[in-house]
Amino acid sequence: MNPQNLPDRIRETRARIAAAAARCGRSVDSITLLAVSKGQTAKGVHAAAAAGLTQIGESYLQEALEKQQALAAEPAGGPPLTWHFIGRLQANKTRAVAERFEWVHAVDRLKIAQRLSEQRPYHAPALNVCLQVNIAAESTKGGVSPEELPELTRSVATLPRLKLRGLMCIPPEESDPQRQRAWYGKLRRLQEALNAQGAGLDTLSMGMSADLEAAIAEGSTCVRVGTALFGPRPAKMQS
Repeated sequence: MNPQNLPDRIRETRARIAAAAARCGRSVDSITLLAVSKGQTAKGVHAAAAAGLTQIGESYLQEALEKQQALAAEPAGGPPLTWHFIGRLQANKTRAVAERFEWVHAVDRLKIAQRLSEQRPYHAPALNVCLQVNIAAESTKGGVSPEELPELTRSVATLPRLKLRGLMCIPPEESDPQRQRAWYGKLRRLQEALNAQGAGLDTLSMGMSADLEAAIAEGSTCVRVGTALFGPRPAKMQS
């Protein structure tokens, strides 16, 4: 990443979000820009924060903890960062996430949610969580099935140190905007059905660099953007 390009990339991304919101009559303030900084250095995160990005998303725990430690060692200044864990979470790594993050976007099993609740420090506010839905039943992706979602929602909502906020998905890669919208519309309708039963969910974590417009049109409240802000990830990080 070239830090000199970052302010321009941020302006371009925010303009895309604002235009997408305007097209569907939504307030741009209802949409959070989550900067996905996996593969970036602590210096890159610092540059993003200095440019006004305070919501930071990480997928790899050890990499994230190293960045948090490096940034904590820097002189205080600027607004605090809000850390979101957006990767697939293994049971043996829940403690560090419960202790060091404010959001977890990819809870897909009750066991993971229970461990996060048990391990969340009592002096900290409740951990915000989203349930990941495997919206297209893809074997290569995590997520609860739509059929099992209501039961998981009810169970997670009872856990004492968590605040169940909403749903998250990673749909199949599509180039056609209508097909993009179809997947995101499916997640929105699942949330609407849960809320009709009293779930009280307020977050839809959906949309990335290539399809954030479609996600916003279907109600996304949090777009997870990496490439459009930081450029392509290093080759070793790509799959």
